[in-house]
Amino acid sequence: MIDLTMHEDVKKKNVQQCREQKIIYPTFAQMKDPSLIPDSIKAKLKDVGLWDINPLNLFRITWKNEPTLQGGTYKGVNYIELPREITGSKARILALVGKWFPTGAHKVGATYGCLAPALTTGNFDSSRQKAVWPSTGNYCRGGAYNSDLLACDSIAILPEEMSEERFNWLKKVAGEVIATPGCESNVKEIFDKCNELNAERGDDIVIFNQFDQFGNYLWHYEVTAEAIEEMIKKEVPNAENFKGYLTTTGSGGTLAAGDYLKQKYSHLKLAAGEALQCPTLLDNGFGGHRIEGIGDKHVPWIHNVRNTDMVIAVDDNDAMNVMRLFNEPAGQEYLKQQGVSQDFIDKANLLGISGIANVIGAIKMAKYYEMDEDDVIVTVLTDSMEMYGSRVTEMRKNHGEFTATDAAKVHFQALEKQGTDNLLELRYEDRKRIHNLKYYTWVEQQGKDVAELNAQWYDKEYWTNIQKQSGEIDTLIEQFNREVGLLD
Repeated sequence: MIDLTMHEDVKKKNVQQCREQKIIYPTFAQMKDPSLIPDSIKAKLKDVGLWDINPLNLFRITWKNEPTLQGGTYKGVNYIELPREITGSKARILALVGKWFPTGAHKVGATYGCLAPALTTGNFDSSRQKAVWPSTGNYCRGGAYNSDLLACDSIAILPEEMSEERFNWLKKVAGEVIATPGCESNVKEIFDKCNELNAERGDDIVIFNQFDQFGNYLWHYEVTAEAIEEMIKKEVPNAENFKGYLTTTGSGGTLAAGDYLKQKYSHLKLAAGEALQCPTLLDNGFGGHRIEGIGDKHVPWIHNVRNTDMVIAVDDNDAMNVMRLFNEPAGQEYLKQQGVSQDFIDKANLLGISGIANVIGAIKMAKYYEMDEDDVIVTVLTDSMEMYGSRVTEMRKNHGEFTATDAAKVHFQALEKQGTDNLLELRYEDRKRIHNLKYYTWVEQQGKDVAELNAQWYDKEYWTNIQKQSGEIDTLIEQFNREVGLLD
């Protein structure tokens, strides 16, 4: 459960801070339905850039922003459909687009889902404590950004081998940036640094670990799931044809949207993707990989494994090569020759590396279940190429120029003829095996209660009780805003 215990003395300090800095908090309801946002705030947003460090951008934590970098307000859900000429799949693949969030990634929503309840209850003191954001990429960017918007100091932690763009951006936004040893897969090293900071700084910091923070889970359960449902109602006349939802495991947050969707569409299959080079869920495996932003070598505490139907491992070579196909001139020219519309070619940079991995996983899922032309799979483009330009340059340096022949090979091997290898449809025993892997990370290493671990599996109300907290959090936010007094 999210701790909503009230600490009125600290809350009063947070209220005063917001009053001085002119900060108003959006509710979950407003993030789902921007028509609920006051007109006065919408009018002011017309003069604010999407990435500006401005508290008004808290009201752009939604999938429904107008797709512009300057001065936009709201429209429908931002999503694209992947052309069949690219995927080779009979089924339709629809993907939410994360680029049009502040910071260009949807993790800014997950971090707000963690920080806002802590501030409105007084569990975090913005006047003296630092918010620590351990991450494999976009989560610490979103956390540092929201910390700035909410007048909090921040510490961003991420592996040293993450992209150059991430570090350059964080240095301008976060109060402190800490690089831990290793790559995408070195999550334990991040946890170790958090424990070290706890020992050194004690009550001066609060750690918002995306892998165990239920604010992350709840934001996606509410906001991401609602956006998907709206998209499905628009695009799929027969709800029975909405067959699958897939996203890479990451922190387990985006997967939480599947819990909501399965409650609405009981026939739906939920799939968790991961890197083949680190097949933790698939085969209790380990290793390192290049699909930035998804993290692994453990099972996130907030992943409701009992609700997962399939695990799909994606070769990171496929993801990196498709990145080149979409972003190299020879790749774009090849796609044009294959009949791919110029509209999609122009939008291909909406897919970051993890988004490409999600699409590949969706192709594998569609082929495994032998889906036909009427069937639909949904996935998520967590970010765009905004933070990965250096990876294209790096691939060109290490592997040479990308030619038309390379483009044809990548399209055939990584997309059109993607197979159903390296996946597993989960039996009860498989789900429990994956769930039990949480023990080693969370109970043995991080000190969680084994009784709670068992409750996640056996207690039917464990997850639904968390889901019910969104209404209470909205009430707390509304009360907090009234005390700040700016809406009046």
